[in-house]
Order: sequence, then structure tokens, then C-alpha cells
Amino acid sequence: MNHFCTITTYDHLYKVFALRDSLLQYDNNTTLHVLMVDNGKLSVTDNAIKMYSIADLGNDELVKSIQKKYAVHKDKLRWSLKPSFLKFLLGKSEVDKVIYLDNDLFFYNDYRFLFDHLDDHAFLLTPHYYDRSPEYHQNWLEANFRAGLFNAGFIGVNKNAVNTLQWWAECCLYRCKKSAFRGTFDDQKYLDLIPVMREDAMILRHQGCNVAEWNRFLCLRQVVNGQVLINGVWPIVFIHFNITTIREIMDGTEPLLGDYFNEYMGALRKYKPGIKPGDVYRSPATIDLIKYSVWKFLTVRGI
Repeated sequence: MNHFCTITTYDHLYKVFALRDSLLQYDNNTTLHVLMVDNGKLSVTDNAIKMYSIADLGNDELVKSIQKKYAVHKDKLRWSLKPSFLKFLLGKSEVDKVIYLDNDLFFYNDYRFLFDHLDDHAFLLTPHYYDRSPEYHQNWLEANFRAGLFNAGFIGVNKNAVNTLQWWAECCLYRCKKSAFRGTFDDQKYLDLIPVMREDAMILRHQGCNVAEWNRFLCLRQVVNGQVLINGVWPIVFIHFNITTIREIMDGTEPLLGDYFNEYMGALRKYKPGIKPGDVYRSPATIDLIKYSVWKFLTVRGI
């Protein structure tokens, strides 16, 4: 059995069901465990999905502390509960390996090799593959150190990871916040330490995994014999359709991902009829434009 999990709020359940469908395309022997952080636990009569509420995680004092601290910040609550939910699932006798997925991921190829990696590795991490040139796109070079080397939208673990998951949960309770001064970036930047802490952590080198806007400079989309491959080698396994990835596709910056996005939108419409690309797309936030302008000004000034 392939065990995946995700954490969501009620208003994003349509993405969860689309994600589930993309997983089942490649193996019916798959379960998606879903933690709802609002509206209790939704009853779903579907063998491929198991629903949980926070109360199902039991009397874990760390979970209670995280819930209390981030009760009014649903995003921080979702992010901070990742390690605790993974640890909870690994406590089940039938779950030896589990992969966490953000609910805005969508699969286009067989993923079973990911679980094979977890036979010998306690952690499986995907690099952001931000550009790292000191001459061009230096904002991406700096993002490696500001936002982190690994993307927290995909985390694979086996039962040997429990102690480190406990550490990660404690870090999230300590601080789940973007702070360049403190060197934190929500739940994510703590992941940088895991390959240092553990020899059995694996950095996934398959560049067709976690394809997203942020890695388009290093992970070039190329057509080879009619197939889109990353850097001419890697087939696309899954795409991270966060708002910036969608924005780049809609703006025409990612033309080779257009057909993939159309398939994704079709999957979403099964569970949210009438949804349009514009409903999941927005222009850059004013604050983001201001931050980039300030960064550019300081760079030009040599500060």
C-alpha cells in the first residue's frame, strides 16, 4: 500500500480530491490520509481517502500546544502540524512509509520509485533548485538562504524518522514565521538541517519532481521527441501548482506547462464545477512588488 498524506481546510478540499485522482492513475493500491484543521472531520465513503480531525491525533501535548498557539492562523497551523501528522501515521502498524504532499500538487507519471527510496532512507527531501548564479537572478541565489534549500510541500519518511519529526514539530512550535533576521521561514527552513543531522536522509535528484516556477532557471523545460523533459532527461512526475507557478503559466512564461495546467484544471472542475483559471490566479501582491523593488535598489547600491 502506498501511503500519502496532506493537510487542508474545508475550502481547499476540491484540490485534495483532484490530487487523490492523480495518484490513483498510477496505482490503485494507494491511500491519501487527509487531516482537516477546520470544520471537524468530513465523512467520506472512499477507500482511497481517510479523513482525520486534529482530535484524532490523540493526547499529544505538542499537538495541543501547536493548536493553541496557531488557532487563528490556519496556514501556520497546517504547516506546523506536518511533522506531528507524519509521526501519528507512522505509529500505525500498517504504515511503514508515508509521503506528505501539499494539496496543490498533481501527478503525471508513476511515483512508486519514491517509496523505494524510503526502504533505505528515513527522509526524502526535494531541493527547490533555485537559481544559484551570482551574476544573474541573484534574488534566487539569496532565496536559497532566505527560504531554504528544500521545499516543505513534499516530505517522505519511514519509521526511523520519528525522533527527527518530533524535533521538527518542536521547531514549528518555537517559531513558524518568515524572519530573515532570525533565519526562519515558516516550517520550511528547518529542513536544511536534516541532511546534517541524519546520514540516512536522501536528497531527491529527480528534477521532474516538484516542478514549479521557482526552479525554471535550473530545471529547463525542453521538448524531446514530443515529450516535455526537464533538462532533456527527466519526465515530469509532479507539478507544484502554487500561485506563482500558475501565474507564470498564465503569463506565458511557462508555455510548456500549459497542457499540464489544463489537465489540472479539468481535474479541479470535477469537484468545483465552473472554476476558471482566473479563480486560482492573481497578479503579484503589492507587498511582493515592494519587497522586490527594495531588494533591487539595495543590490544596485551594493548594500
